Amino acid sequence: MQNDEKKIVDLYIPRKCSATNRLITAKDAASVQIDVAEVDENGKITGKNKTLALAGFMRSRGEADACLNRLLADFDLISFRR
Repeated sequence: MQNDEKKIVDLYIPRKCSATNRLITAKDAASVQIDVAEVDENGKITGKNKTLALAGFMRSRGEADACLNRLLADFDLISFRR
């Protein structure tokens, strides 16, 4: 919820899992949020980042690594070499 000054005043804003789009509840202690910094061609940090959230459900199934690779490939942050 926002007040008259357009500031967010909610005490708790739920996150969504980037891989499954499910809500991450407040009691999900196994969930993680990862910020991946963008760098330029010289290796300097540009100040921009991508935030990825993974639910504990995905981590407990052992699929967090595959989900992270897929999400990073969608953002063109990694490339797969075959």
